[in-house]
Amino acid sequence: MHQNKNQNKHTQHFPVLATSVLQFLDPTPGQRYLDVTAGYGGHASLVLERTLQDDQAVLVDRDQMAIDQLELQFLGRGVQIIHKDFLSAAQELLEQERTFDVILADLGVSSPHLNTASRGFSFRFDAPLDMRMDQRQELTAETIINTYSVEDLTRILSDYGEEPKARTIAKLLVLNRPVTNTQQLAKIIAQAWPGYSRVNPATRTFQALRIAVNDELRLVQTALPVLTNLLAPGGRLAVITFHSLEDRIVKQFFADIAGDRYDTDFRALTKRPVIPGAEELVSNPRSRSAKLRAVAKINTKKKGDA
Repeated sequence: MHQNKNQNKHTQHFPVLATSVLQFLDPTPGQRYLDVTAGYGGHASLVLERTLQDDQAVLVDRDQMAIDQLELQFLGRGVQIIHKDFLSAAQELLEQERTFDVILADLGVSSPHLNTASRGFSFRFDAPLDMRMDQRQELTAETIINTYSVEDLTRILSDYGEEPKARTIAKLLVLNRPVTNTQQLAKIIAQAWPGYSRVNPATRTFQALRIAVNDELRLVQTALPVLTNLLAPGGRLAVITFHSLEDRIVKQFFADIAGDRYDTDFRALTKRPVIPGAEELVSNPRSRSAKLRAVAKINTKKKGDA
């Protein structure tokens, strides 16, 4: 079974926390589904099996590889596919006064991103320093590394990577310019961490650069209130995060809107984050840092209301 999961690894993405997503979103026939990070359609396929309402479904992604896969997978089914970042797409749908019963945001980097060397997301391959989710944008990791000041690089590595040696690494990057590929970058970072053993020291810097290139934290922070405004009464929103910075934003936002207040329009569906079980961790080790949180919009409509 595990072997099958690795077939077509460049194009296949196995949905994280799939059972929990279905449990907390609880999709039922006729419901409208919005997936703002549809990726390779794993979660969408499972949800649409329950809603049976393809022509009311909207799938969003900013990555061209994912869009190509989604268009192929849902060809002829009436599903609307939008090639945009989730904030822009959500704002556009809100302007159109659309509402949805089931909304999912899976904020992780997909396996195809990490397994496709040319995208530059992983230091396992020798590849260009790209890291763009949307390859239509100009800003790349290479631009940041080779043009930003020591101060700006330090801030990015510290804020987005929680890197203890942020300033040391920033100085090394400036000293070794031009830095042109992932392996060169990893070797420069290793100079700041002689004799490391457990976690590759490049992990935090690669995360920080990816977040900076794709403006990830701002998008999440700005999009969450838009997504809750897109929820129909009784609708449910689930968000899956993969690092503490995003999870902190989601946790705080959900606490603000669904906390112990008499005037809230939302209720928390998860008291604490849902994490993968032992079986999923074995079959999909990359799920180990996944956390799911969910809220529901309270249905205040009374019987007899229009």
